[in-house]
Amino acid sequence: MIKNHKDLEVWRKSIDFAVDIYTLTEKFPSVEQYGLVSQLRRAAVSISSNIAEGAARNGEKEFIHFLHIALGSASEVETQLIIAERLHYIKTDELVVHELGGIQKMLMGLIKYLRAQN
Repeated sequence: MIKNHKDLEVWRKSIDFAVDIYTLTEKFPSVEQYGLVSQLRRAAVSISSNIAEGAARNGEKEFIHFLHIALGSASEVETQLIIAERLHYIKTDELVVHELGGIQKMLMGLIKYLRAQN
């Protein structure tokens, strides 16, 4: 049984990931401050935020719903990173895709685990 979102490794990793995104987007052109930078940061923060909100809800069904939202935010970040790469704001080796992929796998694993509990 999950007692607190802070007990979840996926939550901790998604916090680290959001910090990494903030650091990465500091290099973006100032013209993107209210565009891609803002979108990337909001989506990255949304991953851990939805994990926390879902864990605080009453029942696994609601938690699973919020985990799916977090998974959607992760896919949004992935898409925005690809766009940033194509615009030459970041290089392929700067992409945090490996870290993001790990978070996505952990979210899917947690969803499967919670569904099996029902």
